[in-house]
Amino acid sequence: MRYFLPIFLMVPLLVFSQGQSSVDFIKIDAEIKPYSNATISGIATYNFKINQPTDTLVFDAIDMEFSDIYYKGKNIAELSNYDGKQLKIGLYLEPGDYNLKLGFTVQPKQTVYFIKGEDESLIQQVWTQGQGKYTSHWLPSFDNMNEKLELDLTVHVPPKFIGIANGKLKSDSTTGNLRSFRYDMSKPMSSYLAAFAIGNFDKKTITSKSGIPIELYYEPKDSLKVEPTYRYSREIFDYLEEEIGVAYPWQNYKQVPVQDFLYAGMENTTCTIFSNQYVIDSTAFIDKNYVNVNAHELAHQWFGNLVTEESGEHHWLHEGFATYYAYLAERELFGDDHFYWKLYQTANTLHNLSENEGGEALTDPNANSLTFYEKGAWALMALRERMGGDPFRKGIQNYLHNYAFKNATISNFLYEMEQVSETDLNAFRERWLESEEFPWNEAREFLMAKNESIKLFFELQDETSDATVFDEKKLKRIWGKEIPIPFRREFVFKYGTQVPDSFLGKIIARESLEVRQAIAQVISEIPENLQSSFESMLEDRSYVTQETVLFKLWRTFPDRQKDYLDQLDGVVGLPNKNLRLLWLTLALITEDYQIANKKAFYNELNNYTQPYHNFEVCQLAFQYLFQIGGFNDKSLENLLRASNHHVWQFKKTSRNLFRELNRSNAGKVRLAEWRPTLSEEQRQLLDVIVNP
Repeated sequence: MRYFLPIFLMVPLLVFSQGQSSVDFIKIDAEIKPYSNATISGIATYNFKINQPTDTLVFDAIDMEFSDIYYKGKNIAELSNYDGKQLKIGLYLEPGDYNLKLGFTVQPKQTVYFIKGEDESLIQQVWTQGQGKYTSHWLPSFDNMNEKLELDLTVHVPPKFIGIANGKLKSDSTTGNLRSFRYDMSKPMSSYLAAFAIGNFDKKTITSKSGIPIELYYEPKDSLKVEPTYRYSREIFDYLEEEIGVAYPWQNYKQVPVQDFLYAGMENTTCTIFSNQYVIDSTAFIDKNYVNVNAHELAHQWFGNLVTEESGEHHWLHEGFATYYAYLAERELFGDDHFYWKLYQTANTLHNLSENEGGEALTDPNANSLTFYEKGAWALMALRERMGGDPFRKGIQNYLHNYAFKNATISNFLYEMEQVSETDLNAFRERWLESEEFPWNEAREFLMAKNESIKLFFELQDETSDATVFDEKKLKRIWGKEIPIPFRREFVFKYGTQVPDSFLGKIIARESLEVRQAIAQVISEIPENLQSSFESMLEDRSYVTQETVLFKLWRTFPDRQKDYLDQLDGVVGLPNKNLRLLWLTLALITEDYQIANKKAFYNELNNYTQPYHNFEVCQLAFQYLFQIGGFNDKSLENLLRASNHHVWQFKKTSRNLFRELNRSNAGKVRLAEWRPTLSEEQRQLLDVIVNP
C-alpha cells in the first residue's frame, strides 16, 4: 500500500534535492526478487550522512507500493508522503550517520524488461536499461547523477537461472526454490548505472594484464560463438588501461548479451548489457562484430562511470570520449588505415549534415547521438592534435584523478587540459564545442596530413565528376599503387558504377572480401559478362555479401534461380537470419521450386514473426511478408503485438506496415477479413494505428 503524511504533520518541509550538501547518501544495500507477473519486490537499506539539520528525506520511486519504512527499528510509515513519483519522509535529523530501510513492490512500466520464451507463460530473461535516470522505476533511488553512492545488490532468482549485477559476486546460495546472488560494489556510482540481468547464462572468464577478471557471458546454445563474439576483449581492455593511463577503477568487468535490448549496449558500472544480435559466428565477423561496441562501453567505465557529467549539456564528456577511445582501440587492432578511413566516413557524414543545416553544438543537451558520439570524438582528435599526444594524455589523467567518483563539467575538463598545455582553449571550445558547424576544412587537412591514401582520394575527388568514366589505364595507375583496402572499398562505393565491367571482373577475382562486398552492394544490375564473377561471391565468407548477391542473381538470371537457391539452402546468416528469411521468400515465389515444401516454407516464414524471436528477426520477416502479401492471421496478430513493443524503432516500423497495408485495396480487404478474429481491445489498437 502507499503511505501518506498525516494531516497534523503537513507543515512546510525543508525538502533537499539529491546531491546537495544537507544529506549525503553513502550506500544502498538492496535485495530484489522479480516475479513472472512482471513484478518486483524488494528491501533496501540506505546509509546516509546528515551534514546539516534537515527534516525531510526524499527518494525517487515510480509507481511503487511501500510495505515497510523502518528507522531505528520502528516502522515510521505514518511519517511518509508518496505521490507516485517521490517518497518524502518527514523526519528531523541532526548531523550524523543514519540508516533507513524500505520494503517495496513495483510493476515497472519501463527500465526492467521481462522477456518471454516460446511458452509465453514462462519468463526467459529479465534485464534492466536505466540510462539517464530511470533506476527509480525498480529501486527507490535518485534521479540525479550527481548523487553517488555504493550499491550492493542481491538478486533472488529461480534455481535454473543466474543473476548478474554490478560489482563482485560475494555469494551464490540456494534455499528451497530460490537462488540468491549477492554482489558488492566497493566504490560509489550514480544510481542510473545500477543494473541486473537474469537468465540462462554460462560464462568464460579471462584476466587482464593488470589482473582484473573479465567475465564474458553467453547462452549455452551459443557456446561456439563465444570466441568470434568476444574477439579481442582482453586486447581492448589492456590497450585502454595503457592508453588512458589510469587503472581500471572497479573490481571486475562483465558483459551480458540479452534479447531485444533497446540499444547496441549500455555501460552499467562493471556490467555492460548488450544486444544478443552481436553474438556471431566467424563468418559474420566481417559483416557485424562487437569490437567497436565492446571498446565503447568499456571506455565508459572511465568516462561516464568513474567521472560523470554534471548535467545533459556536458554529455560530450561521456559519449564523445567513449567513441574516441573505441576508435583508438580499433586503430591498435586493425591499423592506421582502418582508423583514418573510419574518421573520414564520420567527418563526411557530419559535414553533409552541417551543410544541410543539421549541425548541432556539443554543448546542446538535446543534440542527437551523431553529434555527441562522432562530432564528440572528432573534437577530442582536434584537441589532441592541438596539444600534442603527451600533454593530452597527462591532461586526461589529471581529469580522471581529480574528479574520480565525482561529477564534472566541460569547463572542469578544459581547465585540466589548459593547466597541462599552458594554453587558452577558448578558441577550441568555440570552434568545436559551441559551434553548430562541423569544421570540415580542418578535418580534411588533418586527414590528408595523416594518411596518404586519403590524400590521394581527396585529390581524385577534386579532379573527378559523376560523369567521369574511368578507363582501364587510369584504373591500373590507381590500383597499381600500394593502396589499402579501405581506399579500394570507398572507391568502389563512390565510383563503382563508373568503372568498366572488365575491370570490375578483375577486382572481384583478386580483391578482399570487403571490396567484393562493396561491388555486390553497388552494382544494381549484374551484366551478363559478370554473371560468373558474381556467382563466385555466393561462396564468400560474408552473410551480407551472400544475401546481396543471391537476390541480384535470382532477379537477373531467372533460368538459374533454382540453382542459386539450392546453393544456399539451409544457411541462416546473421543473428537476424537475413539469409534464411530472404531464401524462404524467394523459394516461395520461385515458380516450380520445391513445390511439395511450399507450405512448410510459408509456415516457417510466418513463424519467424513470433515474439520469442529477436525483434530484428521479426522485423525482417514482417517486411518480406508484406512484400509478397504473405501474412496469415497469426503473423498479423504478431505484427499488432509488435506495434506496442518496448523497442520504439520496432514499434514504429510495425505501425507503419499496418498503415501501408491499409493504403492498398488488397490490404484493406485483408485487414477487414482479419478484424473479426480480434478482441475489442485489439480492434481499438488497430483503429488507432491505421487512423492516427
